[in-house]
Amino acid sequence: MRIVELNEQTRTNLLESLLKRSPNSYGQYEQTVNEIISNVREKGDEALFDYTSRFDKCVITKDSIQVTAEEIKEAYEKIDPALVEVMKKSAANITKFHQKQLHNSWIAPEENGTILGQKITPIEISGVYVPGGKAAYPSSVLMNVLPARVAGVSRIIMTTPPGKDGKVNPGTLVAADIAGVNEIYKVGGAQAIAAMAFGTESVPRVDKITGPGNIFVALAKKACFGYVSIDSIAGPSEILVLADETANPRYVAADLLSQAEHDEMASAILITTSKELAQQVSDEVTAFVQQLSRKEIIEKSLENYGYILIAEGMEQAIDAANEIASEHLEILTKNPYEVMTKIKNAGAIFLGEYSSEPLGDYFAGPNHILPTNGTARFFSPLNVDDFLKKTSIISYSQDALSKVHKDIELFAEKEGLTAHANSIKVRFE
Repeated sequence: MRIVELNEQTRTNLLESLLKRSPNSYGQYEQTVNEIISNVREKGDEALFDYTSRFDKCVITKDSIQVTAEEIKEAYEKIDPALVEVMKKSAANITKFHQKQLHNSWIAPEENGTILGQKITPIEISGVYVPGGKAAYPSSVLMNVLPARVAGVSRIIMTTPPGKDGKVNPGTLVAADIAGVNEIYKVGGAQAIAAMAFGTESVPRVDKITGPGNIFVALAKKACFGYVSIDSIAGPSEILVLADETANPRYVAADLLSQAEHDEMASAILITTSKELAQQVSDEVTAFVQQLSRKEIIEKSLENYGYILIAEGMEQAIDAANEIASEHLEILTKNPYEVMTKIKNAGAIFLGEYSSEPLGDYFAGPNHILPTNGTARFFSPLNVDDFLKKTSIISYSQDALSKVHKDIELFAEKEGLTAHANSIKVRFE
């Protein structure tokens, strides 16, 4: 991995480089995506079946688009029972964590005759997109579905592309069953996003779409936002490790590579105050890469977006970490909890040498669907609130309104909205 001194210029160059990974930088695909959305919106199932035939090399009809109970049963028979048990344990941890995010509707009556409050209601239908192809991620199914289930969403549907044989990955189906998905449809890509956003004869229209996908899926979610709610426009995965001289270089190297193996666009960054650690980590990375199965992807990722930055001190390192606002942030320092209090921007923070990033990906319970591309500056991980609506409640008695009606009328009149003012005034004629 390249080792560079952390200064104003290298930090600026790094941020500019990372921003090139954003889905917003791939406008050349937008016309194609918009055409797919328009076609699905106009032709419904006909367009879905046509795109599935063209892109997935699979014939799907109205009778076969939905996964059957028999197919789910068959999926259980195809995967390792030990994996099923691990998924159930993971699901329990995810559920327990997200249950702590729940909060209730509230009403606050006052002696002056006013009643204010907030009504919290789950959305009715949630849709989750699950990628297919060479890679299948049952963990993402759990992370997308369980917060919606905890929130009280009554109907959860899932779309995922089928293989050429018309089947869906068994791990994906088992995870969906464990999480409590109501319906699963065999459709992928931008066409699946359009189907959930607008509805077709077979696929219901949903209120919110969550889940990862390729650039076409990301751009389709962006284009459909407003017609439907979405979780985020997810970019490539990323990890940033903050470390001092006390960190174990072998652990740091292994953790950096855990994200570099995702794809060629993934970023893996170490910021350290120790030149010695920097060189040790670089050497460990070189050794690990020769042993790992996704060697070519890792090498390309590190070549494009792998950095070891040497900071003058921990304060400079923390400032850089806050500016980068990484999806995953590991703190491997003498006192990680003290450093953590100074972190303002990160999707998820992992503290100490036994809290490596895959713990969050698979098992601990906090959601692994996290803000990327610096959006941790203003976005949060997927959570229960994403599936809830908050409605304000307002009630004033005649006496309560009489004490403030002239204030409201004045405010409205000064804005030139006389009908607003009149709506209050007529009650006191």
